Amino acid sequence: MREIVLDTETTGFDPLQGDRMVEVGCVEIFNHLPTGQVFHRYFNPERDVPDAAANVHGLTTEFLSDKPIFAQEVDSFLDFIGDSPLVIHNAPFDMGFINAELTRTGFRNLSMARAVDTLPMARRMFPGAPASLDALCKRFGVDLSVREFHGALLDARLLAEVYLELQGGRQPGLNMVSQSASSQEERQEPISRVFREPRSFTASHEEERAHEAFMEKIKNPLWNTGR
Repeated sequence: MREIVLDTETTGFDPLQGDRMVEVGCVEIFNHLPTGQVFHRYFNPERDVPDAAANVHGLTTEFLSDKPIFAQEVDSFLDFIGDSPLVIHNAPFDMGFINAELTRTGFRNLSMARAVDTLPMARRMFPGAPASLDALCKRFGVDLSVREFHGALLDARLLAEVYLELQGGRQPGLNMVSQSASSQEERQEPISRVFREPRSFTASHEEERAHEAFMEKIKNPLWNTGR
């Protein structure tokens, strides 16, 4: 099954108050594994980027000033995601910004029904535990050493690994068992067996007489019932 793991970076928290999307990163996965196909764009938000937001993702007003606006890349974005499910951590946030941009450019909104939200998924799996992307990466041993700032494509790649683990992972233990068993089978040598003729165990006359004498002592044996 084809799915798209998606993340965005923005100028703030509320698209209805004028905040804009400044970056989108998409990672294509097939049967929960990355295919190597990605979509990544920076956008000129047509407004200043507050310092608080720039401190999170490192994208400044100056850096974004020569980047395309969303309307120039919307067709490429929609072509890439197609009709595939969208795997997102805290989907209402990212979908809210994407749909605000789509509305602004005259496109139909994406349905929330196609979003696979890993945040409630993680909360169900680990009730009461931190469920941020950072916390889940640490829980599953996903490498965060390259993450100096939040970045849409980087976070989408990290989320793809977390999503795989939330789905049960690659189950390396099962592979190790099967490999170990096959290795043992390869090391086993065929056992040579010596054929022996079946032996006959015939009762002697003394044993037969002793058996008859014992049977005579049994009162009203079942085998005589009905005679």
